[in-house]
Amino acid sequence: MDGRVKVVGQVERVDGASLTYAEFVDRFMEPNSPVVLTGLTASWRAREDWTLPGPGDRRRPDLCFFARNFPSPLVQVADCSSREFTDQKRLEMSMQEFIDHWVGDAHGGSGAGDRESSLLYLKDWHFVKEYPNYIAYTTPTFFVDDWLNMYLDSHPIHRDSDIANHKNEINCSDYRFVYMGAKGTWTPLHADVFRSYSWSANVCGRKQWLLLSPSQSHCIFDRYMRSSVYNLNDDVSEKRFPEFNKTEWLECIQEQNEIIFVPSGWYHQVHNLEDTISINHNWFNAYSLQWVWNLLYEDYKVAKEYIEDIRDICDDFEGLCQRNLAANTGMNFYDFFVFIVRFALANVIELYHLQQLEVATFSTETAHHFVYNLKSIRNVASKMTSTEAFTTENLRTISEDNRSAFSNVKQILEEESFKRLLMTLSKAYEHIDRGQRNCLESCTLDAKRCLSAICLKSDCNVVDHITSLIDEVCVPADLVTLIDIVLSPMDSF
Repeated sequence: MDGRVKVVGQVERVDGASLTYAEFVDRFMEPNSPVVLTGLTASWRAREDWTLPGPGDRRRPDLCFFARNFPSPLVQVADCSSREFTDQKRLEMSMQEFIDHWVGDAHGGSGAGDRESSLLYLKDWHFVKEYPNYIAYTTPTFFVDDWLNMYLDSHPIHRDSDIANHKNEINCSDYRFVYMGAKGTWTPLHADVFRSYSWSANVCGRKQWLLLSPSQSHCIFDRYMRSSVYNLNDDVSEKRFPEFNKTEWLECIQEQNEIIFVPSGWYHQVHNLEDTISINHNWFNAYSLQWVWNLLYEDYKVAKEYIEDIRDICDDFEGLCQRNLAANTGMNFYDFFVFIVRFALANVIELYHLQQLEVATFSTETAHHFVYNLKSIRNVASKMTSTEAFTTENLRTISEDNRSAFSNVKQILEEESFKRLLMTLSKAYEHIDRGQRNCLESCTLDAKRCLSAICLKSDCNVVDHITSLIDEVCVPADLVTLIDIVLSPMDSF
């Protein structure tokens, strides 16, 4: 950067190995504040396999290792010198083609980072999905409460056949990515998909991040709030972006082996200062659920306004709005409602099983997670109750796949995909809580409980218990009612 933006501070740096999960929530996740975490990647296989020694203690990409071991037929590559709409132009090529382009010739090596050819940046590589048996890294405890990827590991993001297609489902298969780029590659100014959180770990290389608080995000848009600044290195037109000069930015120089946490709604632009490989996840949970809903609702209003003039001649105007929303944003109201219904039911089940435990002190501590989650879901569901998408008339027009996916509670609880989601959620909180109890409590508890594993036993009565409370969740108000019933004995949380 050449000083075109006003940097007012640096992103805080914290030793992740000495930070508890509760401290991370209180200091960063709940207040939606960025942080750089150190000391969390020492055991990662990627640190050894993916890199070679460089100058001093620096590491550099081992490009031959990737060509030899991960010959992906097609990877997405961004041309950093070419803009296409609001992003860089995307290309598809094989891993070998990308590496050949980076190296330039058999003797070039990655040192030629300033050549024009090196402005190709491999992005959004679904590495975990493509190579599930190669465990390159473990997700740090602070980020395991990842509802987005938990859900996509067992459910499709869309259920309507006119929205879902093969390519769409591959692109939405998960939000765990590997990025690889030479010195000089970069990512334009943006906020992350679904206004999710992201975490990004440098396996090798250095990055410069510039981040803008959500409270100032309106300043990077034009006067009509339609288009935003693309590149902070450009001469930004004061006439087109009249508020831009008011912006104040945080900066971070992220070193190798460091992880940055980027909260919801923070716009950021990123430059690779060296040849870099990074591991990146987009994710959200109860603490950011409101951000996801707010984005969906704002994008819905834009999609609706855009086609308002054909309302009177359209047989299914709301359906068209929802299809456009799914195409533009990645999911629509019905996709999102299926999502929160299933997480609500999973949290209700976890809470029900905890209430059966005899270890009261641990039950109280662990139950706080599930109570908070349900309160967050209730807050969002209550905002959905007044939306046009869930009127009786519009619900008659949606597909049976969508309707049954959120309405038939017994069917949902018996689905294998839901059971997989439930087990993953349970394991995530066991992982979080493992570091917050002593060994004696752990041994006592593990001998007496199995939480969601109970649901795989024939004598578990949780399905009967939940269906006795409510057998159908047809509209968001039904979900609010279910959560109110479940939480009524838990007012102390």
